[in-house]
Amino acid sequence: MSELLAAFQFLSILPAVIRRPFTEKELGRSVGYYPLVGLAIGSVLFGVMNGISHFFSFQVSAAVILVLWVIITRAIHLDGFLDTCDGLFGGFTPEKRLLIMRDSRVGAFALVGGGVLLIAMFSAIESTNNKVYSLLLAPVFGRWALSFAVVAFPYARPEGMGRVIKDNSHWPQLLLASFTTLVIAWFVGQWLALIVFGLVLILSFLWLRYVLRLIPGLTGDIYGATCVMIEVLVLIIFSAVYI
Repeated sequence: MSELLAAFQFLSILPAVIRRPFTEKELGRSVGYYPLVGLAIGSVLFGVMNGISHFFSFQVSAAVILVLWVIITRAIHLDGFLDTCDGLFGGFTPEKRLLIMRDSRVGAFALVGGGVLLIAMFSAIESTNNKVYSLLLAPVFGRWALSFAVVAFPYARPEGMGRVIKDNSHWPQLLLASFTTLVIAWFVGQWLALIVFGLVLILSFLWLRYVLRLIPGLTGDIYGATCVMIEVLVLIIFSAVYI
C-alpha cells in the first residue's frame, strides 16, 4: 500500500497520506503502479469533461481539461519536457546537454517546444472522436512509458531522485506496469487499444534510443518528457481514428 501511495504522491497533487519520507525501496517499487496513477488522472479528466461539455463548447472544455491536466500532475512532466528541449537541442556535447538540463532557466528551445506541445495537446483533445479512449488511455500509456524508461534504460547521473528510483526498480515492476496497462487497455478499448499500446511501445523505444545517442543515459527530465510526449501522441492517434 505504501508503494501505491508513493506513486500517487510522486506523480500527482494527491495530498500526503503517509507523512514520512518514503524509503528508497518504496520509491523504486512504486514504478509498477504508475499506470494506475494514469488511470486515476484519466478518470478525473473524463469525468470533468463529461460534466462541463453540457455547458461549454468543445473548445472551451478542451482548454479546461488541458489546464486541469497540467495542475493535477503539478506540471512535473511538462517541466521535464521543457528542460529536455533545452538540453538535447541546445547543447553540442553530452556533457553540455546534461548541464543545460540541470539549469532551471527556460531557453528558446523550451519555449518553442512547450508551445507546440500544448497546442497539439489542445487540438487533439478538442477534435478527438472518442474522448473515453483519449482521456482514459493517454495518461495510462504515458505512465507506462515512464515505467519502461526507468527500468529498461540506463541512468546518466550518479545521484538524484531519478537515480534512487532507477536503482530500486527492476523487471518485476515493469512487468506489473505492463500487465496493468494491458488489462486497462482491453477493458477500455479492446483490440484497438492494444494496437495503440503496441505503437506506444515502439515509439517509446525509438525515442529513448535516440536520446541515448545524444547523452549516455536518461535523466528525470527525460522521464517526464517521455511521459508527456506519449500522452500527446496517443491523443493525436485517437483524434485520427473514427470510432
